[in-house]
Amino acid sequence: MTPLPTLLVLTDRVAAAARGRTLAETVAAAVGAGARAVVFREKDLSRPDRRSLGAAVAAVMPPDGCLIVASDARLVTELGAAGVHLAAGDPWPEPAPTTVGRSCHDRAELRTAAAEGVDYVTVSPVYPTPSKPGYGPALGKHVLSDLTAFTDAPPVYALGGVDAARAPECLAAGAAGVAVMGAVMAAEDPAAAVEALLAALDAPSGVKEVRG
Repeated sequence: MTPLPTLLVLTDRVAAAARGRTLAETVAAAVGAGARAVVFREKDLSRPDRRSLGAAVAAVMPPDGCLIVASDARLVTELGAAGVHLAAGDPWPEPAPTTVGRSCHDRAELRTAAAEGVDYVTVSPVYPTPSKPGYGPALGKHVLSDLTAFTDAPPVYALGGVDAARAPECLAAGAAGVAVMGAVMAAEDPAAAVEALLAALDAPSGVKEVRG
């Protein structure tokens, strides 16, 4: 079981490139500023290209970092990553990595994930965001609070439109932490963005261990 901090940074190479940076450069800036958990996405790439890019990201992770790969348990092993993050419809991996998370968007998906025994879930979209089309309107803090209060729910990470200003509201709603993508990947200064998020989350005392 891998300890997860209150901040998960999701990758987006396109957003990074729009700022004139490679994905590895952006992740390096984020972890250099204190981020310790990175979810490697980039699922639209061919498998060889994704593996190559994943290796570049893995190379900049700190020794105490936690790299999680989206939707590919085999790539977890190949990159020496800590775990896999499953989409809502992804099958359960066999054998399962040390850490398994899943994306959820409503109570039914959260109930299913809890029954599977996932270590954590992301719930999205909490706030309006262009990166989460097709999932209906933003859930808002009240629905987030309802989902985090669900009996036997795994730790919930609020995702979608989250930034430093909104992070404390997510914690107040019962979230174990926040998951961000655009707030870091598309930031002019990703290191400054991470520092602001960690300050908002009170990260020095905010490491929480996921339940298995």
